[in-house]
Order: sequence, then C-alpha cells, then structure tokens
Amino acid sequence: MSMSEEEVRLSKEMGLEGKFPPFVELLGVTFEPFDSDNICVKLAMRDDLVVNPADPALHGGVISALMDITGGVAVSLSVLKQIEGLPLQEQARKLNRVSTIDLRVDYLRPGKGKVFTATSSILRTGKKVAVTRMELRNEEQLLIAVGTGTFTVG
Repeated sequence: MSMSEEEVRLSKEMGLEGKFPPFVELLGVTFEPFDSDNICVKLAMRDDLVVNPADPALHGGVISALMDITGGVAVSLSVLKQIEGLPLQEQARKLNRVSTIDLRVDYLRPGKGKVFTATSSILRTGKKVAVTRMELRNEEQLLIAVGTGTFTVG
C-alpha cells in the first residue's frame, strides 16, 4: 500500500522518515532498544558539552535537555500507541500537541563520565497531560540526575 503525497508530506513533518529534530542531532543523542514502557537514550561526552574544560563535567543545560528529550519521546510513543490506526493526518495533529509543560531536574552529582544514559518511564497518562520520571546515569551506573516531566497530550 503506497502513501498519498499528503501522507508523505505529513510523515516528513512528523519526523517519520528517519530524521530527528535538529537539536537532538546537534546533541548527538542516540536511541537504544527499549521496551514498550521505558525509553533509553545515550550521549557520549564531548569537549563542547562541558561546563568547565579545566574540570570536565556535562553542562547542566545538556542534562536538562536529555531529560526533556527522554520524557518527550516516552510520551510521544505512548500517544502513538493510543492513536494507532487513525489516519496519518490525525496522528500528526495529535503528536504535534505533545509538548513540555513542566520539567524538574534534580542534579545529584557532577556529570562526569564518558557515556551517559537517560531513561524515562510514564508515571501517568491522562486525556490532556502525561507525567514521566527520568534518570541520568554514567557508564559506571552512577546516578547523576533525576527528573519529572509533565507534557501535554490532548
């Protein structure tokens, strides 16, 4: 079954052609295999992501962005499950409504490490709002930060 020109256009707008949003690509985030309830993203440390080159640690803004990306992906996948089977235009409309309302990040220790893994799970999904819980760990499994995100879904 081939897609109409409108469906191809919408799939590009939704990012379904394999590209990620520019900011996600800029950070260099990779998405790891995950189950249906948990999301996992990875980020390798780079010199341009540190707060202080004399004492390299991941910048707090990068940590916050990872939490936001991870929570947003978890919510988007949750929404996709709910709207499966709807026309592509309706799916695009509903997915475009997913956005961050509130993001709380607790920084527990400096972001030192070589590879960082952020995970997210859905705490609750309602008709208009979803809440996620996120964690960021380094390659030694040290907990760097935790977060809670609230996202629109309706």
